[in-house]
Amino acid sequence: MRPALPATSPCEALSRWCERVLPYIAPGARVAVAFSGGADSSALLLAAMARWPVRVLALHVHHGLQAAADDFESHARATCERLGLPLQVRRVQARHEPGQSPEDAARLSRYSALAEMASASGAVCVLLGQHGDDQAETLLLALSRGAGLPGLAAMPERFERHGMVFGRPFLGLAATVLREYLAVRGESFVEDPSNTDTRYTRNRIRAVLVPAWQACFPGFRTVLARSARHAAQAQALLDDLARMDLECTGVPPTLSGLQSLSRERQANVLRHWLGQQAGAVPSTAQMDALLVQVAACTTRGHRIHLKVADGFVTRAGPALAYTPPI
Repeated sequence: MRPALPATSPCEALSRWCERVLPYIAPGARVAVAFSGGADSSALLLAAMARWPVRVLALHVHHGLQAAADDFESHARATCERLGLPLQVRRVQARHEPGQSPEDAARLSRYSALAEMASASGAVCVLLGQHGDDQAETLLLALSRGAGLPGLAAMPERFERHGMVFGRPFLGLAATVLREYLAVRGESFVEDPSNTDTRYTRNRIRAVLVPAWQACFPGFRTVLARSARHAAQAQALLDDLARMDLECTGVPPTLSGLQSLSRERQANVLRHWLGQQAGAVPSTAQMDALLVQVAACTTRGHRIHLKVADGFVTRAGPALAYTPPI
C-alpha cells in the first residue's frame, strides 16, 4: 500500500483513500458512514454523499453514557431527514467491565453495532471520521504509555472487524479543515461535551500537548502520521516473520522450537501467538519473565505457570499452552 498523499479537502481525501485503500466498490453497493452528529462525521457524510449519490447509509450508535446522547440522536435524525438519507440507529449498553476503561467498552460496543447494522443493510464498508489530529493524539498517547510498534502504528486507514471493512479516509486532514468545510456549506453539527473533560488523558493531550507541538512544529500532524505509517509497516514485517517462525515452532509453540530462535524472535513469536490464539497482550514484565522461563526449561520436570494478561501460560509437555480466565 503506497503512503497517503496530502489532501486539501474532505472530498479529495476520500477520493484518494478510495484509490489507495479501497479501489473498487461494485456498482450499486451501499457505503455506510458512522454518523455521530459531530463535525468529523458530518463532513464525512457530506463527502460520501458527493462521491456516492443515493448509495450512502448513515449509522448512529446511542451509547447511553451521557445525558447529551439523546440530543445527538435527535440531531442525527433531523440531519438525515433533511438530506434525504436513510439512517439506522442502534442503542447499546456500553458499561465497562472491571479493569476495562469506559472508552474501550464504548468502542467495542460501537464497532459491533456498526458492523451488524451495515451488514444487515447490505453495505460493503463503514467509514469513520477520525482525522489527523486524532491520529497525532493517538500516537502521543501511545508514546506516553511506552507502547511498542502496534501502539506506535496508531490507527490504520483500513481494518476489518466483525466481518466488516472499516475505513478512515481523513487521517491526513486536520480538524480545522473539516470544520471549515462545514462552515462553507452552512452545515450544523453537535459538540460532545466530554471532549473538553480533562479527566481523560486524551483530552489533556489535546488541550496541553497539541498546542505546544503546533507552536514548535507547525507540520507535526503530517510528520507523526508518517511515523505511524512507518511503525505499521515494520509491525507488518514482524507479523510475517512470526507466522514463518510459528511454522517451525508449531502452534502452540514447542519449547525446543522457541529455544532455537533468538530472544527477540522468541518474544515476537510469543506475542503473535498469544494475540492471535487468545487475544492476550502480555506486558513487558510478563514477556521478560516468560522468556526467562523458556530459556531455563531444559528438563522434563521444569514447570511453567506464569500470569499473562488475564490468564496463564503453562507448560504442556513439549509445548506451551495458554489458559484464559474463567
